Amino acid sequence: MSANNESKRKLKTKDLAACAMLSAVAFVLQLLEFAIPIIPSFIKLDVSDIPALLGTFALGPVYGVVIELVKNIIHLPFGTSMAVGELCNFLLGAVFTFTAGMVYKYKHTRTGAIVGCLVGAFAMSAVCIPLNYFFVYPAYVVIYNMPLDAIIEMYKTILPTVASTPTDNTLLNCLIIFNLPFTFLKGLLEAVICYAIYKPLSRLYRR
Repeated sequence: MSANNESKRKLKTKDLAACAMLSAVAFVLQLLEFAIPIIPSFIKLDVSDIPALLGTFALGPVYGVVIELVKNIIHLPFGTSMAVGELCNFLLGAVFTFTAGMVYKYKHTRTGAIVGCLVGAFAMSAVCIPLNYFFVYPAYVVIYNMPLDAIIEMYKTILPTVASTPTDNTLLNCLIIFNLPFTFLKGLLEAVICYAIYKPLSRLYRR
């Protein structure tokens, strides 16, 4: 019994060490954000969910959420949004990785991992609309003292018709037309990269 307990303790320690390492990598990737021309420049692309996705598949969904949390706590001193950006990044990343991990947990196959990533990316993109509409953008208006109209104008520069399509609410249109597909495609990109490197890393972890 004691030998079994010792084995479990070593495995737990190994999992925690892997979680810490993945959190550090995620933080570094979060710093390497960049703008892309198809969306306003204040929205940056990063692939810092990949380590959390690796963690959720290798260690479990809770570890994926923990990696997202630790990553953003470490990033706080480097942010300029008074923790708004970090909170948004954590919530979206946690939804993505936890959803993907739960699907994979109950369908522990390659197909389960793919389905999990698709469902997770969809859930993350769906959550990004109310999160940005009710919290992030109003907070940015206060933090940066930038009128909401100025933010919307950055979207209209790229696509003028966003003001009236598909609804009469211009901000909601911006989020539906730009942020939703951007967030979904970001999740798919991270899933593809994770899929490509998961097997080699998992074999290395099991040694």
